[in-house]
Amino acid sequence: MAAHILHLVSDATGETLNAVTSAVLSQFEGTESEQYLHNMVRSERRVDKVLADIEANPGLVLFTLVSPELRRRLEAGCAKLDVPCQAVLDSTFKVLGQYLGSEAVGLPGQQHQMDADYFARIDAIQYTLVHDDGSRTDDLHLADIVLLGVSRTSKTPTCMYLANRGLKVANIPIVPNMPLPPELEGLTKVLVVGLSTTADRLVHVRQSRLRSMADPGDSIYADPLAVEDEVTEARRLFNRQGWPVIDVTRRSIEETAAAIYNLYQKHQARLAEEDIIL
Repeated sequence: MAAHILHLVSDATGETLNAVTSAVLSQFEGTESEQYLHNMVRSERRVDKVLADIEANPGLVLFTLVSPELRRRLEAGCAKLDVPCQAVLDSTFKVLGQYLGSEAVGLPGQQHQMDADYFARIDAIQYTLVHDDGSRTDDLHLADIVLLGVSRTSKTPTCMYLANRGLKVANIPIVPNMPLPPELEGLTKVLVVGLSTTADRLVHVRQSRLRSMADPGDSIYADPLAVEDEVTEARRLFNRQGWPVIDVTRRSIEETAAAIYNLYQKHQARLAEEDIIL
């Protein structure tokens, strides 16, 4: 089956449009799409260039343009080419505007402005990179979240996903016969979360990892009995410490991160209540 052509037209980076499109496409199984991203479209000349590309490769046009003039030019051009054209955020703007009782500012790329939130997110990403896989533990008290788990429980990608939301996240591996860093003691204001999975899944993931290595060596890394012991001991540790546990077996990175973020919000609310009581 031929791939469906999609033109994504944005006056900013195109990240929002791409994310929305990907989320919607994921609900249509068995379909293939060929996507053309046209970003930073902020002039009539750029719109005309986009229309020329659309004419050469006709397909559905999805756009996020805030300039009324550029929107009209794109929509008129698509009408002449007889291709469908849709603004993906219009209904959301309308509902929010009615609810908030105000109008959108109409500035492209507003979510990417270099404000305090932007720099906080950069700080979070830098912190998370430095504190990956237990490489630094002397300042865990500065973290928002600390993740623990045995090898191959998706600690690093989950941390980076959360860091992009502005959270400082450290992760520490649980290794057999290796003590945990003492800095974990007394982290009352930091959310500590354990990541777990089934032994069967972990064996499969680790076997795949070993097959990709040039010289895997003679290791018990993927031995079913050893892995079962690792998973069991990790869960016992989490229970002893009273740390919340998230099973990542059937969760995507996004789903795991969302569950952790929910725990973080509850943790912050609990800290706020304790401050009020004190």
